[in-house]
Amino acid sequence: MKTTYIGRDAEAAVADLLKHRGYEVLAQNWRTRTCEIDIIAKKAKIIYFVEVKYRTGESQGNGFEYITPQKVRQMRYAAEVWINDSGWSGDWRLMGAAVSGLDYDQLDLIEI
Repeated sequence: MKTTYIGRDAEAAVADLLKHRGYEVLAQNWRTRTCEIDIIAKKAKIIYFVEVKYRTGESQGNGFEYITPQKVRQMRYAAEVWINDSGWSGDWRLMGAAVSGLDYDQLDLIEI
């Protein structure tokens, strides 16, 4: 299976988990010419910008290890673009999601 499809399936699994936990998923794969955000979700008047990292198993390391300081800067930039485009004036946070397993059954979320 192509990595694009695997990534989309992992993102869908995270979106489902967020919905199950009471988040409203506002967008998936939001993009502009200069940036992208995997998932944008809202809960309790806070917008969450979620980066999803999938690994097939532990041999590749935990997905959180791939959310580097440079990736966090890119996430912050993309969030600011979305905020400016949408006119959002409330609170917002960055979140990382590490997904693993052939059935995307290992999911962990952290605020960054």
